Amino acid sequence: MKACSFLPAATQMIYDMGLQDLLYGVTFECPAEAAEKPAVVRCVLEGKDYSSVEIDKIFSASKAQGKSLYYVEEELLERIAPDLIFTQDVCEVCQIDTACTASAVAKLKKTPRLIPLSPASLEEVFHTAVVIAAALGREEAAYSYLSGLQKKIDAIVDELRRAGAPLKRALVMEWIDPIYNCGHWIPYQVAYAGGVDMLSNPGGDSIVTSWEKIVRYDPEVIVIAPCGFRTGRAMVELHLLQQKKEWAGLKAVANQAVFIADYDLFTQPSPATLVDGISLLAALFHPGVFPIPDALRSKYVTVSPKNQTYAKA
Repeated sequence: MKACSFLPAATQMIYDMGLQDLLYGVTFECPAEAAEKPAVVRCVLEGKDYSSVEIDKIFSASKAQGKSLYYVEEELLERIAPDLIFTQDVCEVCQIDTACTASAVAKLKKTPRLIPLSPASLEEVFHTAVVIAAALGREEAAYSYLSGLQKKIDAIVDELRRAGAPLKRALVMEWIDPIYNCGHWIPYQVAYAGGVDMLSNPGGDSIVTSWEKIVRYDPEVIVIAPCGFRTGRAMVELHLLQQKKEWAGLKAVANQAVFIADYDLFTQPSPATLVDGISLLAALFHPGVFPIPDALRSKYVTVSPKNQTYAKA
């Protein structure tokens, strides 16, 4: 059995479940542990440094023209000759989609089986692990993997109940310029962590959200996790929010409850990374109940007067 993963989340799950011996090709954005595998999917923007607004315009124009910014290394894929390829249809902006993949594999001598993974909720993200493991003939690996993760979520929920922790009015941003709310599984992460994001779109796409609406909502906690950005990259554009005249008056800002987090805790839909995201959110929402997990201390930054100068640099 030879498999290729055309999305980082699937690659992460394959490694988490210990099935990487069956993986022969990945994408340019896959997790570091997959660096040993050849990258069969690339992006024309790879290695370029665009601002958030430039990236949004480029992808919007590409979508309007029916074009894809991703492409397949067809000769490499031909040499690998995979039996199956994991792809997705959740977001054609974030990753190569199934239609684009199908076009590329139609040229191959050996036709692989395409397995689209398109979760909309946290429950569906968990189910994708079963789909992947079953396709690889190792279904039992998924149940063992998911059992441990479900126990972590249950422990957080039980602790919130014991503490009588009130729901925190939260806002999770998936993009800075323009501002996008959070969608798909992220609102469920927020809920499990003891919060509620009333500007979110559970089970659906994230959408552009007006600043005026955010000001009226006045969140108690803001988590900024732009898709594809690590904390350092997101910090570079923090000034776009800080320069808004109502920024300093928001409850979250006044109470120093604004955080920047690595994207993979939220917009990479693999069960383990999303459960880490829940753990981090729980600690950020309810610091008196949960400590920051040691393994996640490098995955977020607290926005405060001390780092605002750096953010504007």
